Amino acid sequence: MSVLIDPPNWPGPRGLLWSHLVSDSSVEELHAFAALLGVPPRAFDRDHYDVPETVYERAVALGAEAVSSRELVARLISSGLRRRKTRS
Repeated sequence: MSVLIDPPNWPGPRGLLWSHLVSDSSVEELHAFAALLGVPPRAFDRDHYDVPETVYERAVALGAEAVSSRELVARLISSGLRRRKTRS
């Protein structure tokens, strides 16, 4: 399993810090892991899920690899699964 999660460092809704959850193998693997974690589909954004700090420890316990934000992005790019925002 190659699901990665970065530390909850990003301020977001409800006054929580947020992490990014990605897969460096496949989007299908990412969706399956997010479902197992109980993360709703609406939290998916192009190539990652935004997850609140309240699920970080559970994600790691279920097998997500805790990595730095820099490593998460580097591995996502090298996997070919990175999807950048398009300019309007």
